Amino acid sequence: MTGRDRAILAIACLVALLVAPWLLVVGPKRSQASKLQSQINSVQSQLVSVRAQAASANAARTAFATSYTTLVRLGEAVPTDDNTPSLIYQLQSAASAAHVDFRSLTFNAGAAASTTSTASSPSASQAATTALPPGATVGPAGFPIEPFTFTFQGNFFHLADFLGRVQRFVVMGSQQLSVSGRLMTLNAISLGPGSAGFPQITATISATTFLLPAAQGLLNGATPTGPSSSTTQTASTPTAGASPPPAVLAPPVR
Repeated sequence: MTGRDRAILAIACLVALLVAPWLLVVGPKRSQASKLQSQINSVQSQLVSVRAQAASANAARTAFATSYTTLVRLGEAVPTDDNTPSLIYQLQSAASAAHVDFRSLTFNAGAAASTTSTASSPSASQAATTALPPGATVGPAGFPIEPFTFTFQGNFFHLADFLGRVQRFVVMGSQQLSVSGRLMTLNAISLGPGSAGFPQITATISATTFLLPAAQGLLNGATPTGPSSSTTQTASTPTAGASPPPAVLAPPVR
């Protein structure tokens, strides 16, 4: 073997010594590092998603008390049952503040039945009113209704003040809804002489109150401590681009 051959052999051995560690150690480690980097990126992406969900949950937990209170107050306007004692209390409070005498309240169950019977068949009406309070029927808009007749006595200006207070039980503004009592429609008002004579006037008012439909619930099992674990209630989908106005927790009208 000549000196040239030995030099070439030595160079080949040196190159083999340099390349072998790369092929046996560095190459596999780089491939492993690339796989680990992909796993790290995936875990980081999951971490960002979990943090966003946690932030959303914390925000919902913070807002829950306010939302729960708002729903309860909205239930004051349209309750899930007749809750007649609460209605009497609201009317009596408004009448006392306006210096009007609250004389009587009559529930006109027959009038409600005759109103809804013309809009639906007897079988459909019977099925719809099965879960409703006695005497309540489903109105044309799909909400259960209860017609009442109220009698009040006072002078003209006090009665006008009282009617204004009743109208302000539920007030719809441009961007907000103020609730301080039961939602009702005043169908008719009849004025007559009072028992004590002029200037006392007796006002007979025909009104309709509303209830939540039997298939819906106000709170869906939620309590002040948190929402219900069951989410079986079906919620309607709002129209795209439409957002309901916020409800303002207003005190009773004085």
